[in-house]
Amino acid sequence: MRFCILGSGSSGNAALLVTENARVLVDAGFSARRLAQLLEAAGESLPRIDAVFLTHEHGDHAAGIDGLKKFPHIQIFANAATARVVQAGLEHRPDWQIFQTGARFVFRDLLVESFAVPHDAQDPVGFRFTNGHEGDLLAPRRSIGWFTDLGHAPLNVHECIRECDVVVVEANHCPELLKNDTRRPWSLKQRISGRHGHLSNLAACELLAAVASPRWRRIYLMHLSRECNSRAAVESAFAEMRSTLRGCEFSIVEQGESTPFYELG
Repeated sequence: MRFCILGSGSSGNAALLVTENARVLVDAGFSARRLAQLLEAAGESLPRIDAVFLTHEHGDHAAGIDGLKKFPHIQIFANAATARVVQAGLEHRPDWQIFQTGARFVFRDLLVESFAVPHDAQDPVGFRFTNGHEGDLLAPRRSIGWFTDLGHAPLNVHECIRECDVVVVEANHCPELLKNDTRRPWSLKQRISGRHGHLSNLAACELLAAVASPRWRRIYLMHLSRECNSRAAVESAFAEMRSTLRGCEFSIVEQGESTPFYELG
């Protein structure tokens, strides 16, 4: 199983997950043209994508669905509430694959688990993607947890990431930078920092510290605000944890950045 982040932040979010039998996107928050460019840079292409898994309907996660009408073979996985809102803005009907929030199902050689998360969308979810088999030396069981838009982390999120090899979680804002930002009105600041908004650097750090699983191999910190966060602020917030979890690598993904493939083995 190989994984890379194509882009992250308020301008768009998408990641690519590749297994022996599947190529899937997690979210499609860029135009189809931009997705094609990002995939080409990663050595892939839209015609080779099998499915998209949507976390929720916000444009920075679902804007590309309309442009995918040129690729009718791509299946779009979403819960009913997310699909309903996205479909209302489309001129075509994608190949929707509707699941219930909390469902666990198989897509090709991936076990997919969905988890409800607190965010100001219709029915937002996080995912855990698992490939391989426990005890199989040639194809060991590996899991990726994806949680990028949530105002706080309930216990179901804790339990999910405990059993992951790779954790993708947002470190959206620095509370001090958000407080001092002059572009955002007070109401928007309240939304961002609220229990159905986005995780701050501190909140993301507290989530990971509360679990601190020895199984973790890499943590991606993403969905950073361009104006209300910085690499330096994230590095400062996670400095102690990085020294504690020495066997785990940390990757900070700023807006406009893509990551190289990470091989889970």
